[in-house]
Amino acid sequence: MHIGIDARLTHYRVGGISTYIRRLIGALEDLADQQDDFTIFRSRKSQVSSTTRFLEKPLWTPPHHRLERWALSAELARFCLDVLHSPDFIPPIHGAKRQVITIHDLTFLHYPQHKDSAALRYYNGQIKVAVKQADHILAVSEATKYDLIEMLNVPSRKITVQPHGVDEQFRLLSSQELSVAKNRLNLPEKFILHVGTLEPRKNIPMLLEAYLQLRNRLPDAPALVLVGHIGWLFEETQNHIETLQAQGHPIFIQGDIEDALLPAVYNLASILVMPSFYEGFGLPALEAMACGTPVIVSNNSSLPEVVDTAGILIDAHQPDSLTTALFSVLTDPLQHETMRQLGLERAKLFTWEQSAQIALSVYHALG
Repeated sequence: MHIGIDARLTHYRVGGISTYIRRLIGALEDLADQQDDFTIFRSRKSQVSSTTRFLEKPLWTPPHHRLERWALSAELARFCLDVLHSPDFIPPIHGAKRQVITIHDLTFLHYPQHKDSAALRYYNGQIKVAVKQADHILAVSEATKYDLIEMLNVPSRKITVQPHGVDEQFRLLSSQELSVAKNRLNLPEKFILHVGTLEPRKNIPMLLEAYLQLRNRLPDAPALVLVGHIGWLFEETQNHIETLQAQGHPIFIQGDIEDALLPAVYNLASILVMPSFYEGFGLPALEAMACGTPVIVSNNSSLPEVVDTAGILIDAHQPDSLTTALFSVLTDPLQHETMRQLGLERAKLFTWEQSAQIALSVYHALG
């Protein structure tokens, strides 16, 4: 079979879908046999990988362009693909005999107020066509599969759940490795960690409220560190953070950090918190568990199926529930260690090899 993977987005964005694309390609390289030919379609502006054994071909059409589906069809016509996989879920009108798309989440349908107008126009205007046109859909969680069935009337038989994996770099690190990272990033001695784009969906105002309650109950509570770039509609929350900082509360916005340093940040954290309103998968929770860090996450969307009984589930609308969970883990060493061990075991169940094998099986079933 000749299989194509649309990797153009990796030039334009970091994290999220771009991570999924890169890790999937890397795992497929290890799994695929010589009977299949893979072509990775990248932006003309950069390579996806300097070490890939798959053929890479540059394309001119940028992702999320208003004429993308037509322009991409024209560019792909000469490759005679058997299967085209569109990880950013909007496929070209034509591009291969069979088309696979990945749906990561339906945030824009659940919480349209949490998306900018350009993203809403792009996704809302094309999602129904995309799921109808695709020959098969990969959903990154059971929660996303459920949303596809309930919100878009997609037949269950057309969907295969393909969970993310966790990279091998997310592991327990030595004290020397941790010391280097801590000095480079100037991190507090102890801290509560949040990882993810700072945007409305992540529920940062509730996290701040819960943290202030925690400080009232536990005056020497660890600092709060927010890792991730600032997204849209965050100005008011950022102003609130600056006010709290001026009042002496140890809250830090770390911004994006190098991928190579992220495992150390997880290792150094006392707890990872994800009080999100909605997550298609919730990769930071998985990465944190693989690094031996206890996790507290919302009891909604995909997060319970990722964390299962290894973490604490809280109500995203109730700051008190997060405060109570934080206080419990921070003041009970036995609970902290138990959650740490449970998380390490839970993380072993998620591998990119397994994720790639699911994708490969879908490609072959369509062929």
